[in-house]
Amino acid sequence: MKLGPGREFDRIRRFLDSVGPAPGVAVGPGDDCAVLADGTVLSIDLSIEDVHFRRSWLTLEDIGYRAAAVSLSDLAACAADPVGMLVSLAISREENAGIGDAIMAGVKEAAALYGAPLLGGDLTRSPGPIIVDVAVVGRAQRPVLRSGARPGDAVWVTGRLGAAARAVRDYIAGTPPARDAARAFTRPAPRIAQARWLAERGVPTAMIDLSDGLAGDAAHIAAASDVRIVLRSRDVPLHDCARGALDLGLAGGDDYELCFTAPDEIVGRFLSAWRGAFGELYRVGAVVAGSGVAIEDEHGVLHAWEGAGFDHFAGTP
Repeated sequence: MKLGPGREFDRIRRFLDSVGPAPGVAVGPGDDCAVLADGTVLSIDLSIEDVHFRRSWLTLEDIGYRAAAVSLSDLAACAADPVGMLVSLAISREENAGIGDAIMAGVKEAAALYGAPLLGGDLTRSPGPIIVDVAVVGRAQRPVLRSGARPGDAVWVTGRLGAAARAVRDYIAGTPPARDAARAFTRPAPRIAQARWLAERGVPTAMIDLSDGLAGDAAHIAAASDVRIVLRSRDVPLHDCARGALDLGLAGGDDYELCFTAPDEIVGRFLSAWRGAFGELYRVGAVVAGSGVAIEDEHGVLHAWEGAGFDHFAGTP
């Protein structure tokens, strides 16, 4: 299993050190989803109060919607069609019963919007924080993985970056974020339709969703594909509310756009149709021989990327 750098991913590597292949499993740990031999695609994501969100930032419905959308974005990363989701919810005994109803209303809103009906789950008591754990199920006979990038490919992003990270920075500072920034954080949009469109035309050689920042997530593609990815700072598409803050695009996280690799000539063949269907698409770099991620600055000088995107365990032993 090849993941990019970071203490969080070092821990994951240790967890899975002795895990071997499993019968009936086509893709195991190390990608956005596990894939069974029959094309079933599985992923799971936790959303924990005061880690992933604060109640002062989100409505209860937003908490549920966001938790579901973030998990569904993993299906988009593999170009899978949603089948459904299972949701485990933990709330404290002292909470009003309506709190759980409101959170699940947000979950069901996302489920209906993206065609992933609620299949089941669990309800339990939490000693304090709200915890929403969403497992998603999808189907993909030819899933797009992180491991197919080749030297000569270009690197593409399906939308502008940094808005959600700008909102988080403002929330922490006690400053109300701009409306677009707040919406990017509270209502992320998994790019399921875009991913299926690309996969049906055989465009991506590798793909990932941008949950931890462009540079950090590109490092996972680089590691899985045994290549180096060069990102051009001048080409990173920043949202208007993140203008001038390149770090929010490279390492801010919570964008949930797709980052994929593909040759220029393949993308060029479909670019007009893409723009007619979805609008934005940005070429942000290139795949070359080597390893890791490098950033090309405005003077054309390459700097090795030493960061790790968003890391839950950064700064801890």
